[in-house]
Amino acid sequence: MIDQNRNQGRKVIVIGAGLVGTLEAGCLARRGYEVHLYEYRGDIRKMDHVPGRSINLAMSIRGLAGLRLVGLEDKILREHGIPMRARMIHNTDGTTRAIPYNKDGKSIYSVGRRFVNEELLTRAESFPNVHFHFNHKLISANLDKGTATFLNTITQEEVHEEAELLIGCDGAYSNLRKQMMKRSQFDYSQQYIPHGYLELCIPATTNGEFAMPPNYLHIWPRGKFMMIALPNQDRTWTVSLFMPFEIYDEINTPELLLEFFKANYPDAIDMIGRERLIRDFFANKPFAMITVKCSPYHVGSTSLLMGDAAHAIVPFYGQGMNCGMEDCVVLNEIMDQYNDDLTQVLPAYSKHRNPDAEAIADLAMYNYIEMRDLVNSKLFLMRKKVDDFLCFWFPNTWIPLYTMVTFSRERYHLCISKKKWQDEILRKLLKVGGIAGIGMGMLFAKTEAAHALSCALIARLTNFTSKTLALTVR
Repeated sequence: MIDQNRNQGRKVIVIGAGLVGTLEAGCLARRGYEVHLYEYRGDIRKMDHVPGRSINLAMSIRGLAGLRLVGLEDKILREHGIPMRARMIHNTDGTTRAIPYNKDGKSIYSVGRRFVNEELLTRAESFPNVHFHFNHKLISANLDKGTATFLNTITQEEVHEEAELLIGCDGAYSNLRKQMMKRSQFDYSQQYIPHGYLELCIPATTNGEFAMPPNYLHIWPRGKFMMIALPNQDRTWTVSLFMPFEIYDEINTPELLLEFFKANYPDAIDMIGRERLIRDFFANKPFAMITVKCSPYHVGSTSLLMGDAAHAIVPFYGQGMNCGMEDCVVLNEIMDQYNDDLTQVLPAYSKHRNPDAEAIADLAMYNYIEMRDLVNSKLFLMRKKVDDFLCFWFPNTWIPLYTMVTFSRERYHLCISKKKWQDEILRKLLKVGGIAGIGMGMLFAKTEAAHALSCALIARLTNFTSKTLALTVR
């Protein structure tokens, strides 16, 4: 039970009213803090169109854990979450095939960014100790003293504020992080990838239904580029085209665009509609994608970075929002551990969270290669079957990487360590004379003799794996 009385009168300024900022405001309000939430934009609940990214979100267990802290998990899933149980791969000949995310049929959920943000704003607003300040831009801050100066973008007046804690949740181009970058011993790196994304839309059919099976994340993998589609509540699809900027530059006429789609995404042309495809493609420019790493995330007990301000990542693992929301969960857990003593909480948070944030940044880049290319590889599909097989026999020991990242709260850097350990185990298994490969190949055999042989081989594999796991796990 949180002792809210302990934190009454303790003022916190949260900068940025996006997904992480609004969630953190609600989390702090539950703990009794007086929260002032500053946002450069206006209130998105009052806007017809929200500037910036609108790419759909793939919500999984880490993001849901954050929503649970403020009582929104059930509402988001019930009213807006569409379960996606597998990847649906679209081939160039128009055929499709499904690749389940894991052997248990677990789902990730397609949700709209704006919908989640608006619900978080409304939830934060329900706390009497949360105060909104829209149309305010951070222009300077004293990170040691916890003071900040904001510009009211409507009146052009400056507002000077002081708080016990400043929290920067103001995105990949964070102004609070820029203040930290002026300090010594602050590590920072950013990397743009040479690929951009452009959003398109597949409308509902003439009878108001989905144009494709809805409970899938649809992927058109094409080696150096790809297209994905996530379902929406109104039966439309948010389509994201990812490819190198140089290819975007080459497609400069409607004729070239249609030729490109006929060669790579022929089944999508009719679903999108030729006129709409041409209009939407040339109406917008592709967005750049950036990875940001920095350390530490705090200054003393007075300033902290969270979400994209601390660790912007590319979207290919579907973990940007989930990681940011998990930041709020981790900070809440550490506050419990240290009884809200910020002199201990902030250093502990930086030390705990940084290796995980950097790990998921690396995993996100790896998953882009997997999604656009490896899903068509026989070796990739074989490895997935091996992982599922070993997970069936050793469910508490052998958990595939994607399952660890997406369907558990295993720390990200430990997910990578365990994947490396699994790779080493498989290398050892291959040295026993190909039993693993033969056993897996025979597993699906039709004849009784082949089935009996496969069972014998699998028994040997299982026995060997058990001994190897026992020797390796410490």
